[in-house]
This record gives sequence, structure tokens and C-alpha cells, in this order.
Amino acid sequence: MRDLGGHRGRGLAKTIDWKLVICYLLLVLIGWVNIYASVQSAEPSSIFDTSCRSGMQAIWIGTSLVIAVIILFVLSPRIYEGLSLPIYLFVIGLLVAVIFLGVEVKGSRSWFDFGGIRFQPAEISKISTSLMLATVMSQLGYRIGRARDFIITALIILLPMGIIVLQSETGSALVYVGFIFMLYREGLSGWLLFMVGMAILLFILTLTASPFVAILVMAGVGSFCMCLYSGRLKWWFIIGVPLIVLMAFVPSIMTALTEDPESFIASIKPLYILLGALGLALPFALYFAFREMNRFSQLAIGAMIAGTMLVFSADFIFNSVLQDHQRKRIEVLLGMKEDPSGVGYNVNQSKIAIGSGGVFGKGYLNGTQTTFGFVPEQSTDFIFCTIGEEWGFFGCTFVILLYVFLIWRIIKNAERSREAFTRIYGYCVACCIFMHLFINIGMTIGLMPVIGIPLPLISYGGSSLWAFTALIFIFIALDRNERKYF
Repeated sequence: MRDLGGHRGRGLAKTIDWKLVICYLLLVLIGWVNIYASVQSAEPSSIFDTSCRSGMQAIWIGTSLVIAVIILFVLSPRIYEGLSLPIYLFVIGLLVAVIFLGVEVKGSRSWFDFGGIRFQPAEISKISTSLMLATVMSQLGYRIGRARDFIITALIILLPMGIIVLQSETGSALVYVGFIFMLYREGLSGWLLFMVGMAILLFILTLTASPFVAILVMAGVGSFCMCLYSGRLKWWFIIGVPLIVLMAFVPSIMTALTEDPESFIASIKPLYILLGALGLALPFALYFAFREMNRFSQLAIGAMIAGTMLVFSADFIFNSVLQDHQRKRIEVLLGMKEDPSGVGYNVNQSKIAIGSGGVFGKGYLNGTQTTFGFVPEQSTDFIFCTIGEEWGFFGCTFVILLYVFLIWRIIKNAERSREAFTRIYGYCVACCIFMHLFINIGMTIGLMPVIGIPLPLISYGGSSLWAFTALIFIFIALDRNERKYF
């Protein structure tokens, strides 16, 4: 078969990225055997026994392979761009419907139950959102720096993300933050990444220290960035640093000056003094920013105002938006509370399991923490600690390297793509896998709050395995379509 340019189409063996396929199969196989290890008892049943999770996972694996074959050999890769909008709207409808018609599982109403078989629309929403982003951002004339295009792109991401938050499924919603790396690749300013990091830092400082400390840090960083961008860094050291240091000592100075706790001075909080100083400084900074047509300074001042609003809303977000179990997990993670037998139990047992594995592990089916079920949810959210205990440091490293190779291979293929749609979708896939990997492993070693998010292709569950299979193999199909003629 020849294309219009007279080149002969390449065969099946050369058009499919078999390295990606093999990496996928290895991760699925590792997941299956470790799910069996996490649920087997002293007298283990067969790994194919459908009365336990390993047997059910075998069924999910079989159906996932069918999905992969259909995507690769039955469906045309050209349909995804044309159907991205209907698919996106359909999944949005499912996300809304599950709030009213779904069943509640561990405080989250995000599951449909079909006679014992559960399905989570949030898993496939990553696929529909990735396809929709690829469609919109690959249009001729699209520029992410243009306000209209940026707002449309942001809405595509924020709409499903917001609905998932309403389902109390914070972990799945957090995955959408990863799309910012794809946006950066497509031309979004790196300063936005920086501002997202600052927002997280301000939130943490407000909870663990005080609003005063959070706003003072924001003022110092914001003024430094404006002076650096404007080429006036020396003035930041001459004026900015002394003022920031002075403001840092305001609480101590106020305490020293206050002898009578009922006096007027005692009623003035250091935070109000800091806000007053910022209120006086920002109008002058804004005046010079507009006079010099310095757009960066204008945006920085806007970001500082937004940051101040975030600091004052952090308490509301923490106490009213987050669920009780989510608040407790964050408090334990940030060291605000110690609860080794309560919400911190899972993480403590997980770290014990991983640490006890040592360099080479205790051997397959020989993990004591695993065999005796000390770690709850070990076949789903905490499957990585099974790998750590029974396969040790080398096993963990091998699994992580498989993920690194998977993400690297997807990005490499996306970069060489001639179609913007394939490139953007590929980066979306890589971002989703990375966020799941980062959050899940971070949970098991105590670096992230426990927010219930599966390890891609390894954790037990049909919805997750089907979704990641479709997510990855749609990209392989798109990549295969381009490999036919080069």
C-alpha cells in the first residue's frame, strides 16, 4: 500500500512501539502477582481464583487486553479528534450523574454500582479531557498566551476537576494539576508553574505557621521577582531586605512593648501592621508598573493580591472544603498532629513494610506485613509497600525505572510527532501517569497525604486498569498511524 507521496506503508511490526507495549505488559504482570501476594493467606488459593482479588484482576487484565486490541486494530485513530467533544460532554454528564445516582465508598460518591461491579467515571475523565485538550490546542491559530485561548483551555481542565471535587474525590482531582506541565511545553510561561508552587507553599505556611509568616514570605518573594525581572535587584537588597527583616521582628517588638495586655497596643496584631505596610507599598508599585508599561510587575502585583486572598481563605478551604479524614491526613503529614494508631496508621505500617524489605526483600510471598494484613488497602492504594517488602530496594527501583521508561518513551514519541494533536495528547498521557506515580509512592513513604489514588497498571481495580489501558493505547494507535510512512 502506498500513500500519496509514493512511499510504501510500513508493516505492523515496525509501526507499533513494542517497547511501550512490553513496558505496559510488565507493569500489569507485576501488579497482578503483587496483588496476589497482598491478599494471599497462610494457605494461598490459586492466583486465578475469582473469589479473591487476584482472580478478579486476571479478568480485568483480560478485558484490558481486549480494549487494547480494539483500539489498535479496529478503531481508526482519526476518530478521536472528531469525537473528542461528544466524548468530553458525555463523561461530564457521567461525572454529574454519579453524584446523584452513584454509591458512596469511603466518603466519596464517585462510583456506579452495577450488580457488584463498580465503575468510576473519574478514571475515564482523564482520557476525555486529554482528547479535548489535544483537539482544542492543535487548532490552527491557537496561542496559549492569548487570553481567550487560555480561558477555554483552563475551563476544559477545571470543569471535570471541579465536579470531581464535589464528589469528595480529591485525589483524582489533584491529577489534573499535572496538565500544567503539558501547558508549559505548549508555551505557557514558566512563571505560572512558579505561582502554583507558591500557592501550595502559602497554604502550607498558613496552616503550619501563621498568616503573618505566609504573607511576609510572599511579599519577600514577590518583591524579589519584580526587582529581578526589572533589572533593579540591588534596590531589593538595599531597601527590600531591611524592610522584610524589620517586619519579621514586628511580633517580637510588639510583645516587648506590651506590658498591659488590655492596652491599645496589645490589640494591634502584627498581621494588621504587615497588611498596612503592603497596602501603602502596592499602590506605588502599581503606579510605576503602569507608567513603565511593565506587564510582569502588573501581573506580580495581581498575584500578590490573589495570594493574600488565598492566605485568608486557607482556613475556610481546610475546614469547610476538605473532608474530615482528609484534614486529619494533612495534619499528620505536616506534623500538626501525631496519630500513629489512627489516620497515620496506614502510612506507618507502609513505611515499616518498605523498610523491612531491605536491599533485596524478604522474598515473594514471605512478607510478614503483607501476609498478615497489617497495611490496610494494600492491594489498591498501598500496593507499592508490597513490592518494597518482598522485592526490596532493587524491586522498587526496577518498578520506578519501568515507569520512568514508560513516561520517557511517550514523551519521546510525542516530540517527534508531526501532528500537534498526537504530541499534545502524548504529553497529557505522560502527565497523568507521572501525577499518579508521584502521589501514590509519596503516600506510601509518608511524603504525601493519603488521598486514595491508585498506582497505574499495578493497583487492583478494573476502572483504573481499563482507563490507563485506553489512555496509553490510544496514544500508541496515534503514534502507529504516523509511523506508517516514516
